Amino acid sequence: MALYEYEHMETTTAPASAVWPLWTDTSRWPEWDAGLREVVLDGPFEAGTTGTMTMPDLPPIPFTLTVVDDGRGFTDETRLPDATLVFEHWLEAAEDGTRIVYRVTVDGPPELGPAVTEDTPDAVRALARLAEASLRA
Repeated sequence: MALYEYEHMETTTAPASAVWPLWTDTSRWPEWDAGLREVVLDGPFEAGTTGTMTMPDLPPIPFTLTVVDDGRGFTDETRLPDATLVFEHWLEAAEDGTRIVYRVTVDGPPELGPAVTEDTPDAVRALARLAEASLRA
């Protein structure tokens, strides 16, 4: 197994208060992440809650919210037979709005990390655009 680390940041003019609800409503994740068909959370958006993500052509993949800092960010973890994936999602104040920070750590087969993160920039940009659009609605 190999350790893979990845980080992507995107700045949005939307305040953190516009991004946070898009994260906590997991049913909306497929609106901004084209790689997801469905995300179901089995309880409230808080540390310890489990859920599943469904991607095209794959069975549902379980995950657990491990850290939730209300309004600021969260971390979720996916444990697979041959890998552990940790996804960190944080909001930071930026000069012109909010910086969305997305970090991924994969402990698993070397090819898994790049495959998991290849569409991350597109997803984070789409999240920023959706947050900005929510302010105009």
